[in-house]
Amino acid sequence: MSEQPPQLRAAVVQDAATQQVLMLAWMDTEALERTIATGEVHFWSRSRRRLWRKGETSGNVLLLRDLSIDCDGDAILVRATPTGPVCHTGAATCFRPLTDGDR
Repeated sequence: MSEQPPQLRAAVVQDAATQQVLMLAWMDTEALERTIATGEVHFWSRSRRRLWRKGETSGNVLLLRDLSIDCDGDAILVRATPTGPVCHTGAATCFRPLTDGDR
């Protein structure tokens, strides 16, 4: 019997102080529970197929401030305080303006 993939919810991360959208990741039930229990934001990695704590490699963690779920129950808004750059590129956010070359 093959292992079923976890039920994932999109998790939009917003800076609690500035309201800037920082990143989009995925959460399963365990990531959500671990986030609430520890106060540090956890996600489900689709590529590594495992739970991960944001900043476990870089040290740039996200400290939980507030969680909200959307009306369909399939997306989560995570308001957090970043302790450093959020993006793996070293940028403060994973989002940048869309350019003509991106279309």
